[in-house]
Amino acid sequence: MKRLVAATETVAAVFLLLIALLTAANVTLRDLFAWQIPDWFDGTKLLMGIALFWGIAVATYHGGHIAVDIVWEHLQRRGRRVLDVIAGLITLAFLVPMAWMVFTKVLGSGTQATTDLRIPLMWFTTIAACGSVAGAVLALARLWSLARGDDDTDEDTPLGP
Repeated sequence: MKRLVAATETVAAVFLLLIALLTAANVTLRDLFAWQIPDWFDGTKLLMGIALFWGIAVATYHGGHIAVDIVWEHLQRRGRRVLDVIAGLITLAFLVPMAWMVFTKVLGSGTQATTDLRIPLMWFTTIAACGSVAGAVLALARLWSLARGDDDTDEDTPLGP
């Protein structure tokens, strides 16, 4: 499981890095040479979609969502675990249909391509769809870990979304 989580974190980080590099390169070229990278805007949008889906997978597994812990803070350890399992079920109930719909989008993208370089959108949407599936798989893994009681999180850290 640790390898899957590490790979998911790496994919999310690489795509964030690509966005930063593409943007910085385009700004530099535009300011210094009055030239811009073809499809840089479409490219950054598509890369951001990929990074978001893979980032959702990472945040889901680590329980790193923004949370208001008014109820969770006042519960005992067992109550916290129950609340975390409920939150995990809700998260999983959201991520599974989302992964399905993203794959539906991939299958429906057909021959759509970027504006300048005519790069097929299917490449980008497929990678994003894999990230949405990773999110659902990691949500299930986290839920399984919570239900078994062998999660590796700190007792004072909220486990749900």
